[in-house]
Formats: sequence, structure tokens, C-alpha cells
Amino acid sequence: MKMNASEAQTAAARVMTRCDALAEISASADELTRVYLSPEHLRANRCVGQWMKAAGMQVWQDAVGNICGRYEAAEAGAPALLLGSHLDTVRNAGRYDGMLGVLSAIEAVQWLHDRQQRLPLAIEIVGFGDEEGTRFGITLLGSRGLTGTWPDSWVTHPDENGITVAQAMAEVGLDSAQIASAARDVKAFVAYLELHIEQGPCLEQEGLALGVVTAINGARRLHCCFTGEAGHAGTVPMTHRKDALAAAAEWMMFIEHTTREQGPQLVATVGTLSCTPGAVNVIPGEVKLSLDVRGPQDEPLASLLATLLAQAEAIALRRGLTFEANEYYRIAATACDPQLQQVLSHAVKTVQGRSLSLPGGAGHDAIAIAERWPVGMLFVRNHRGISHHPAESVRADDVACALQACLQAICQIAERE
Repeated sequence: MKMNASEAQTAAARVMTRCDALAEISASADELTRVYLSPEHLRANRCVGQWMKAAGMQVWQDAVGNICGRYEAAEAGAPALLLGSHLDTVRNAGRYDGMLGVLSAIEAVQWLHDRQQRLPLAIEIVGFGDEEGTRFGITLLGSRGLTGTWPDSWVTHPDENGITVAQAMAEVGLDSAQIASAARDVKAFVAYLELHIEQGPCLEQEGLALGVVTAINGARRLHCCFTGEAGHAGTVPMTHRKDALAAAAEWMMFIEHTTREQGPQLVATVGTLSCTPGAVNVIPGEVKLSLDVRGPQDEPLASLLATLLAQAEAIALRRGLTFEANEYYRIAATACDPQLQQVLSHAVKTVQGRSLSLPGGAGHDAIAIAERWPVGMLFVRNHRGISHHPAESVRADDVACALQACLQAICQIAERE
């Protein structure tokens, strides 16, 4: 079963229109902001639920606020292929991050429903309620509800107004005591596929609409500090200085140069920098800075981080300073399933002539889902790779290609089970 070009264009136009419609469901009239357990979240769920029903799906909202739909298999009760992404946003967001994956999945089911086609597998679609963590500062609440891996502490976590997750759930008619009921049995699904905009420029640079994700990057985040000695900018000779900012600058250049040498898949970023005492006529005595290191494989990532930290220590020692680093965030790399990568690559080659494999640098719901089921991800070209910003931009033609590739992959996976 294949979606032809004309059908794909029609379906893609509907996806784009629906992305626009969801973008209107926002806490602010002049920017798109839709956070977990807000009135806007529930409105978006209702809207997506209506589109699921129109595509022939049984629809429900689960105990953590995910909107779910099931398109039954040829034989009722068969396990399902799970499709989806998230419906929440960051503040002042774009209209495609997350939403594109949910709406494209609905179109794949719509195509089957219009032709009264049933597969050996059921298809389930989920619009996760929280992937971004914008409201409560904890991420993947929707997908961890599905996998049954919510930490008990999450229900007492407050937002910036002091409202806890449990209180927010109660305000929208959910019961935090029932969270466990959102978890699905491991036998319920055979695999998970997620379509997402690329949050980087690789596909655009290659002139391709689609790419197959190899892994979702692991990450380490650290608070770092060089401590030297503050002094008068006019009276302390250059040879006597213990300048913490000069040390930090030397290290930052080493970070950039060394990480570039590791190849394109490892990245390192110093995103924050603060100097004390912070006066124009005082040598900086202390500099605090952040370090974010990411990569698709844990061992090379750990090796790079060890090299960077060792160099920071060496710089500090040579300059008569001290250096400290404290890791405050760690997430392992999540590999996409090799067989699903093959299926997606074959589908992409059929649609656009060749397939590009690339890692995913940002977090996705697939991180949580991979703890229970095989996962595969497909990226769609996004202009300049800009995301988490109103400038997110995808082409309808690219979405049409994605729909053709996704439907081909869905059918292939279903037929092999």
C-alpha cells in the first residue's frame, strides 16, 4: 500500500492547516505558549481527539493527560505500532515542534481509514502532554506516564506559582492517585515511531527533505568555576596576575578546538559566564561558567568530557588558580533500533532517492519510550534548523514526502509482525 504524490500533497496541506489551528490554542494572543495541564493543553487535546475520531480511531485521554487514539487491527486485540509526539510547547514557540509528528500520524491513519484498510497490527497515536518541561521544570511527563516510570516525587513538584503537579491535575479533572493507570503493558506495542522537525541544519545543507535518526544524544551539564585572585587593574603586573577570566577564556578556546577535532557528532557549549567582582578596573578573581557536552554515544562523550576537565585543571595549575566542576545533569544516549532504522531508510530512499542518517541533538519522548519498546525517528527538514522559536518553518512538499515514507514504513513493520 502506497500513498501517491497527489494524495500526499492533499494530506500534507491538511497537516499544515491543522498546525496553524493548534498554534491558535495558546496562553498568549501574540505568541504560542501551551504548557502542561493548562486550559490550552486540554483544548488542544480535544481538538486532536476530534481529528483522531474522524480518522476512525477510538479516542481517550489517559491519567496523565496524554490524548490517545487506536485504529484497530484486522483482528481485534492485536498489539499496536505506537506513533506520536508532544503537544506542549516552550514559551514563544514555533508551530511544528511536536505537533507535526502527531498530526502526520493521524494522516497516515486517515489514509488507511478512507480505504477501509486494516493492518495485522493496530495503530495507536499519542499526543504527549508534556515533553518540554516548560511549566514544572521536569521533562517527559507524558511519555513517562505511558512507560510507568514517573518518580513519586513528581506529584509534589511546584510550578513558578507554587502549584504542584498534583494540584494542577486536580484543576483539570485528573487524579494524581491514578497516574499508574496510564502505564501500558510491554506487550501492548511492538515499536514506536516519531516524526519530528530537525532541530539543526543538516538536512537543509544536504538538500534533503528527510533523514533517519541514529540516536538521541546523551548529555552532561556541569557548573564550573575558576578561582584566582582579584586585584587592581592598574597596579598588578601582568606576570603576577591570577586572572580567572583569562583562564576561563583559554579553556573555552580549548573546548571549541578539541570538540571540533572529534568530528561533527560531538558538541560542547559554554552557555553562561559570570565574573566576580565584575568591575571594569578589577582583575576577575572568580569566574563561574556552564558546560554542556552532548553526543550520540556514551563512551566518546565521556572521553571528551574527561579531556576537557583535565585541561581545565592543567590551565588552573599553570596559572596558580583552582578549578572545580560539579555535574548537575546527566542523560544517557538513546540508540534508535537498527531494524527500524533500516525500514525507515528504505522508505526514505524510495521517496527521495537517498537516505541520510544523523543523530538527534535535542531531547525527545523517544528517550523514555526506548526503555520499554524499540524506537525509530524520522526528521523533516526545518529552515535553518531553527526550533523553539516562531521562525520554525517546514515545507508542505517535505511533509508530503514524510507522509509517504511514514506510511510505507508503517505497512512494512505491520506486515513483518
